Amino acid sequence: MATTAVTIIKVLGTSEESWQDAAEEAFRQASQTVDDISGVEIEDWTANVEDGEIQEYHATAGIAFPVRDEQ
Repeated sequence: MATTAVTIIKVLGTSEESWQDAAEEAFRQASQTVDDISGVEIEDWTANVEDGEIQEYHATAGIAFPVRDEQ
């Protein structure tokens, strides 16, 4: 039975629209430089508030991808 190791990085996505958009932005940004993403875990949802209104949504995402053997 083969085992697979993964690397997990944290990425912060932001959006002026919603937490969903912020999470998708985190994934989009990571996928520009990371190959073979195998999972995304949203670790934290936060927002900047000004004058009683949310101005910017933040989603901190753990992005998982396989460890590559350098051989």
